[in-house]
Order: sequence, then structure tokens, then C-alpha cells
Amino acid sequence: MGRRSGAAFRGLLALLLGSALLAGCAADPAEPTPRSVGPEVDGAGRPVTLTVGVFGTFGYQEAGLYDAYMRLRPDVAVRQTVLTRNDVYYPQLLTHLTAGSGLADVQAVEVGNIAEVLATQAERLDELGTAPGVDRRAFLPWKWAQGTAPDGRTLALGTDIGPQAVCYRKDLFARAGLPTDREAVGRLWTGDWRKYLATGMRYRERAPQGTAFTDSASGVLAAVTGSVTPRYYDERGELIVAENPAVRGAWDLAAAFARQGLTARLQQFTPGWDQAFANGAFAALACPAWMLGYIEDKAGPAGRGRWDIAPAPRPGSWGGSFLVVPSAGRQRAEAARLAAWLTAPAQQARVFARRGSFPSASAAYSLPEVADARHPYFGDAPVGALFARAALGVPRAPIGPKDALVSQTLADVGMLQVDQTGRSPDSAWRAAMKAIDNALDR
Repeated sequence: MGRRSGAAFRGLLALLLGSALLAGCAADPAEPTPRSVGPEVDGAGRPVTLTVGVFGTFGYQEAGLYDAYMRLRPDVAVRQTVLTRNDVYYPQLLTHLTAGSGLADVQAVEVGNIAEVLATQAERLDELGTAPGVDRRAFLPWKWAQGTAPDGRTLALGTDIGPQAVCYRKDLFARAGLPTDREAVGRLWTGDWRKYLATGMRYRERAPQGTAFTDSASGVLAAVTGSVTPRYYDERGELIVAENPAVRGAWDLAAAFARQGLTARLQQFTPGWDQAFANGAFAALACPAWMLGYIEDKAGPAGRGRWDIAPAPRPGSWGGSFLVVPSAGRQRAEAARLAAWLTAPAQQARVFARRGSFPSASAAYSLPEVADARHPYFGDAPVGALFARAALGVPRAPIGPKDALVSQTLADVGMLQVDQTGRSPDSAWRAAMKAIDNALDR
């Protein structure tokens, strides 16, 4: 589900900044009215009909969870509505929450928006921490904290997360004289993203013609900032991005990749980036769990067995979502039961097995669907164990109301220009800070 966090954030930034860089997304046609997905269920003979509103592909329908729930609860019908892009879905969600109408019984919220929802809409959401079937101990502590409002009520239950690894091309590493075994590759940069830069410098010395070490400086920036705490906001909810040395350090490191010629100078989640997977234009990139399916799709059959996965230098997370229950719903108790069931460890494990969305419920990590999971496309890599270790090590970083905006501004207003136009890191940093201030009316 994290893939929504890239393309969707770009659309949100276009709306807020009007950036020319993002004009392609801003110019997309208007999103159609939410559509029902899967067989229509009219609730005939069932006293209760529940609706679930999501964006992108959550995998519940595809993994058969709604059908399974209806078999468990013959008195309940479940229907799903979906919008493709979060940048269209999220403003509508805020509008409907404020109006108290037009809402599904259960609504999804992207991680970059959850702090704003909890800060501005808490009185319009039901408590879920005490709902039947919910066990706080089953969830990663940092994910549970993200769904908990300042007043201590847990109003959002975690669905998936985006623990990070590094995906790399074994054939390109071998031609550049680097190790290819995933454990040996992981040792190249264990514990320090600066070692990842050093590995890139080694790759450059013998790089196969026409290839770069990694895809983009913005990708490096996202990966490094995802592994630090605090990040953009402090525990009080104050924006600290401009003065946070951890973020500026991540910025300078990412800029070094660009200035040393280690990137393919691509913008993530664009057609050019997609094509580069098929062309073998770069050898490595930081990849959250949800990106494995993306790589397989874009690199195609020719990439099978060439790609592998190693642990990232430091644990981090990129992406993920939550479920909330609006207080305006007519079937709130039943909606809370459904949300609890959908996010329970067994169901999260099933979605991972069928769709690759990694569980936020750590109790799922010992289940066979996760613990024994391997990915044949990536050299039979033990993805369940690898991403579980990463998830358990993710630092708890406070999330602010405009995390998504800050992250995408850093990437597409700032770092993209360092990477593609050679703008100085200091100048691009100042431009990004100014864009953030303008967007937040500071």
C-alpha cells in the first residue's frame, strides 16, 4: 500500500504548491465517483450492510477477506468503494468528515495524513483501541502510537507498513566487482548509510556502461529520513525540519550521490523511472516491502533472478495506512468489529501472502504466511524474515499533520533539482524550506 505514498503525495503537492514540476499529476483528469469493487452485494436477507472506503489497492477484496467475513457473519454484507489516488480521496474524506455525511462505515487513511486526521477530526471518529477483537500487544508499538490521538484514544488501527531493504541487481554488482550474495551485500553498508555511498563509489569505478549505482537522490533521501528520529516534527507537533540536523544530514548525503554521479537522475513514480527498471539503468535502490511487486511488474520476466534483496543500512519505514470508523455512521459497533477483524494478525498475514502488503501487526510475523515467505522473483529471498527484522527496528518518529507535504517538497522541489539540474545543495535546500513555509502559510 505504500506505493500510494509516492504517486499520491505528488498529486497532493501539486494541489498545495502549484509546482510546475508536478504539472503532469495536477493535469490528470478528475477522478471518477468512487465505484464499488467486486460483486455487488445489496444486503438482501442480511440485516447489516457495511461499506469500506479505500484508495489504491488495499488487497482486502483481492485476498478474499470480505467474502471470508461474510461467511463468518451471515447477517452482514460488506461492500467496498475505491478511488485510485489518495490526493483525490483524502480531500473528499476531510470534507465528508466535517459534514458528517457521505462517509463509508470504515474509511482508510494514509500514514502521511493520519496526524492531521487525529488532530482535526478526532471528535468525529470512534475509539477503536477497546473495540472487540483488538489487542494492542499484537501491533508494533510505533504503529499503534501513530494511530493514537493526543488525548490517548486510539482512533485508527494500522493496516500495512513499509519496512525498508535494498533491492539490487546481482548481475550488475558482479560486473562491477561487488559481492552478490545477499548477506555479503548487506555487510557492505551495515549500520551506516554513508557506507551505502561508499559502495556506490566502488560501483562507479567499474560500472557497466550506461548504468548508475542507484535510481535517484530523492530515493536515497526518502530512505535515510525514514530511518531517523525525530524527523520533520517533534513530540509536541512542532515543525522542526529546517533546524533538524538529522534531516539536513540526510539531505547532504543524498546530494552527495547526485554530485558524485551515482544516480540515474530519475524522478520516482514517473514513466521514465518505470522504464529504467526494464532497461537495467541502475543497480540498486532502497525498497520498502510494497515495492517488490512494483519492481517485478516494471522489470518484467527478464529481471527474474537478477534482482535480490539485502537489509538496508538502518531500519526504516516508508508508507502504510490505517482504518478509522467515522462517528456519523449508522452501524458503528459493527463497523468497529469489521475494522478490528481486517487488521487482526491473521488477516494481515493473509493480505501479505496474497498481495505483499507487510503487516503492522507484529503478532503476524510468527505465522507461516510471513515467517516462511520467500520471493521467487528475487532469488527466493526470505522476504518475511528480512522485512520483519526491519519492521521491529524502525525508530518511533513523531508524525506531523503535513508529513506528506514536507517529504514530497524535499524530494520534488529540492533534491530533484540537485539531481537533474546540478543546483547546489544549499540553494535547493533554501528553495525547499521556502516552499514548505509558503505551503503551510508560515
